Amino acid sequence: MPLKVTNVERFTVSVPFTQGQRPMAERTVYNWSVFELCKVTTDAGLVGWGETIVHYIHSRVTDQSVQRVMGKSPADFMQDDTIGAGLQMALYDVVGKALEVPCHKLLGNKARDWVPISWWSNEGPPDDWVRQVRDAVDNGYTTIKLKQRPWHDINEQMTAIDANVPRHFRVDLDANGSMHNAAAAMPVMRGLERFDIVAMFETPIPQTDILGNRQLRQVISRPIAMHFGSPPYTTAIREAVCDGFVVSGGATRVMYQGILSAEANMPFWLQMVGNGLTTTWAAHLGAVLTHATWPAITCINLYRHHLLKNPIEVVGGFHRVPDGPGLGVEVDEEAMNGFLVPDDVMKPFRDRDEPYDFPRPRFIRTAVFPDGHRVHFGNIRHGWELEAYTPGIRTEYWREDGTEEFDDLWRRTRESPVTEGRVAGQARP
Repeated sequence: MPLKVTNVERFTVSVPFTQGQRPMAERTVYNWSVFELCKVTTDAGLVGWGETIVHYIHSRVTDQSVQRVMGKSPADFMQDDTIGAGLQMALYDVVGKALEVPCHKLLGNKARDWVPISWWSNEGPPDDWVRQVRDAVDNGYTTIKLKQRPWHDINEQMTAIDANVPRHFRVDLDANGSMHNAAAAMPVMRGLERFDIVAMFETPIPQTDILGNRQLRQVISRPIAMHFGSPPYTTAIREAVCDGFVVSGGATRVMYQGILSAEANMPFWLQMVGNGLTTTWAAHLGAVLTHATWPAITCINLYRHHLLKNPIEVVGGFHRVPDGPGLGVEVDEEAMNGFLVPDDVMKPFRDRDEPYDFPRPRFIRTAVFPDGHRVHFGNIRHGWELEAYTPGIRTEYWREDGTEEFDDLWRRTRESPVTEGRVAGQARP
């Protein structure tokens, strides 16, 4: 008889950020600490596990998804990316266990035993970045992906890092399109090429700017990465707008994008944000996709606990692909239970059919310019209005402190940036 799903349990947990990551993470990804673990049980008594980071994922698990798989063979839904990340992962896990093979054998032919992985962190002043790269080195990583932002002096940031890492270490810079256009980005990127540790640039300008990205690729010596699908794959290849891709999504989408990347001989990194289960799942995918040669971004370094009985160990920038049945790792249910969100806290969210969340910490960023004028912004997107690069610029962070002064400035900055001081000889309110 075919294997059938008899039960699907979902557990919402809040896994704290590490002490070193918390101050930076809460400015922008404050709710990435919320996970839903999915436990699938079959009529054979086999159990599969999966994980969803509910506030940053291609697809969440829903009650409807659970009902679709109940009483059915898990193999019938393994390829369906719409059922939610955690449920799809759990189905692969349980089918692998049933067949007594690792997940990578369900995906394709193994290309590597160890897969590359990168440390990840957000925007921050030079001192914060130095602490991050030191932590990365101490934990066996050889690369880090960092968020380049126009309210920080990227040259000062890179100078600080360059003085504090071994020569083999590399930095990938993700501007998220904030350098506006090729004319603005080109001198900044050319300047950063003097740092040997700068490995590649991700989305320096908007990906829809085909001409601008093509111009950058023609003059910049470091690889430029762009998210797969924007512009369309055939356009990206024909117009030569990038050197490789960022690939993400469910199993079917990732395999499709990975195979197309290989057809064009384009390397890529897997971007599958999550904790221990997600990082393991990404390893199985990366093991069979021949061109997954750039270090994967899973952000596992953000968390105090991997929720696995054996934490993932990074050695020389790589971690080993498990060869045990299914995902090949064991969930630490005792640790998971310690991070569970209490039922009384979860109930209002269930009633509204929403994922658990908690209040976003309020921050005001103040860009301080060399001439002394200051620009306050509470909406991070307002920071995109700044010039692509201003030498000597720095940023101060004001976390909500309950004062009337904060509340007043916060209210004003939600509408538009607030400028103080003198700019071009004119007083600003």
